Amino acid sequence: MPSDSRIILALDSNEIERCAELIQATLDSVAIYKLGLEFYLKQGAAGVVELQRRNPGMRIFLDLKLHDIPNTVAGAARSIAGLSPEIVTVHASGGAEMVKAAIDALPETKVAAVTALTSLSENQTEILFQKSPSELVLLLAAQALAGGAPALVASPLEIELLRKSFGSALILITPGIRDQTSVADDQNRTLSAPAAIAAGADFLVIGRPITAAPDPAVAAANFYNATR
Repeated sequence: MPSDSRIILALDSNEIERCAELIQATLDSVAIYKLGLEFYLKQGAAGVVELQRRNPGMRIFLDLKLHDIPNTVAGAARSIAGLSPEIVTVHASGGAEMVKAAIDALPETKVAAVTALTSLSENQTEILFQKSPSELVLLLAAQALAGGAPALVASPLEIELLRKSFGSALILITPGIRDQTSVADDQNRTLSAPAAIAAGADFLVIGRPITAAPDPAVAAANFYNATR
């Protein structure tokens, strides 16, 4: 795993063998591997341990998007502490106390607060929250930072605004990365990898443009080279 990579690969599978195959194919280009609900609900902690056993030293991003009352989130966070994930996600909409509860329970892990999902369009945020995406993201980011979150997850369209609003110390992670050959799928707020880096993103979460490519190793290498 190259030390200068900005790529977090969303493994997009609930099967251990498929995830292991993707990891082996992309080790030269990817910094961190993201395991989400699809994987964790089927394989559980044992599945994470198995991937770590096969790939010693791999950096894990557990994208569980914890969202509940602070006490419940603290308990859930403690239950995964033994997996030593580098990053774990919570929903910023749970509020500052909930974010703080996760951080207190995972002192060795970066807790990343998810602001507005990249699948939400401007029309949807207006209907659901009576706010534009940027207004909603800023509001949720402020809540997460009040709880002590060291990292935020936001679409690439809000990265520049977040960087200007909250400074350089904050870790900004962005999904919704597409290149000129990618289809948008269910993502509504997207940007190219170089543009997201230029806007101030620290890490790019990339899934289907790599995992669904004819050759994931080549696709990962292309994204890696595009962000250097």
